[in-house]
Amino acid sequence: MMIYTDLTKKALRISFAAHQNQIDIGGMPYVYHPYHLAEQMDDEYSVCVALLHDVVEDAGVSLEKLEACGFPDEVVDAVDILTRDKRMPYNEYIQMVKRNELARKVKLADLRHNSDLSRIERFTEHTFERIARYNNAIKILTEDDV
Repeated sequence: MMIYTDLTKKALRISFAAHQNQIDIGGMPYVYHPYHLAEQMDDEYSVCVALLHDVVEDAGVSLEKLEACGFPDEVVDAVDILTRDKRMPYNEYIQMVKRNELARKVKLADLRHNSDLSRIERFTEHTFERIARYNNAIKILTEDDV
């Protein structure tokens, strides 16, 4: 169930505007992906992060804009962490995500949704490589450090 507050409604509007013309890996409107993640979250900040998790990386919304819109530092920081710098090795990125509980929670939902084979219309070798990478990331994010 979606949590509706002034802050989450703001995140909904930004997410919709940012992703409204994008299509996902299964040919569906991309905006359904962040909405799906947000539905799984259980508090206001994680709903916001789920809705906004790709707006910087995939839609050019700036972190400064999110700050100016009144999102708390915890939300902006988690979105920043989830915005992957492609120059950073993937496993290093996942380790960084793991250190922020809000980012980790949303990334796990993101990886699980992106690993859902029923969403994918055409399978390629790259599809299976990506799923293996996502499964490894889920393992890293869910294992306890000793």
